Amino acid sequence: MSKVFMFKRNEFEVAETMIQSEAKNNPAFLELSDVSIEFQTKKGPFKALDNVNLKIGNGEFISIIGHSGCGKSTVLNIVAGLHKATTGGVILNNKEVDEPGPDRAVVFQNHSLLPWLTCYQNVELAVKAIFKKRMNKAEMKSWIEHNLSLVHMDHAMHKYPAEVSGGMKQRVGIARALAMQPTVLLMDEPFGALDALTRAHLQDSVMEIQAELKNTVIMITHDVDEAVLLSDKIVMMTNGPAATIGEILAIDLERPRDRIRLANDKRYNEYRTEVLKFLYERQHRPSEH
Repeated sequence: MSKVFMFKRNEFEVAETMIQSEAKNNPAFLELSDVSIEFQTKKGPFKALDNVNLKIGNGEFISIIGHSGCGKSTVLNIVAGLHKATTGGVILNNKEVDEPGPDRAVVFQNHSLLPWLTCYQNVELAVKAIFKKRMNKAEMKSWIEHNLSLVHMDHAMHKYPAEVSGGMKQRVGIARALAMQPTVLLMDEPFGALDALTRAHLQDSVMEIQAELKNTVIMITHDVDEAVLLSDKIVMMTNGPAATIGEILAIDLERPRDRIRLANDKRYNEYRTEVLKFLYERQHRPSEH
């Protein structure tokens, strides 16, 4: 790794430390206040969310879970600035969120890589957009390679998306998001389309990355085990329309977390049961199996 890149990384680390220090004095690093949103339809206004209130500390991993149609992705899109709340709003690091920005990178279920670019070039596209005036060519190269190595894709960086597996494509999508150095990483069911083994490997990678970077993560999921394994808090949404937060469950499990060891952990299974009870007893939908 070059000395120039090390200097740049030190700058990033200092900035991250300053943000974390600010967050200690302001625990609500990210706050949704009285957020409601209505969409206009042919049948009239449709209220998707009603009075959503949520406080997230810097460096927390938050999972949002609930039945289909409960507004999970809508919450994520409002934080991303892709939707604007009808009432209420979002404050991130003492600033109002009113439009998309590089401080909030989104990883979707579909990797959305450009097929005519290599894995390296897909990440490079994001880096050039954000750091064109702050990094020279050598620094960009080091930064791109660093983020690809974080997701264990440095060995395939010059392959095209068609030449790698679905899990590897998603790793590149995560690397691209991380390379933007977002304040908040937003993940919308990032492992939903993957087989169980690939999904488990990527979950482990995300835990490793989050432990190293200590970034704030908000993830949408339908998977109860995934939510308990990865999260500091699980936000459970009520059924829509006019969905809101039903319960918030704090997950007090020591990190790093090992899925095999946790399988027989009493607290892990208690947390898992609490989420299942909420979803299938208190928010039961007869039409869902």
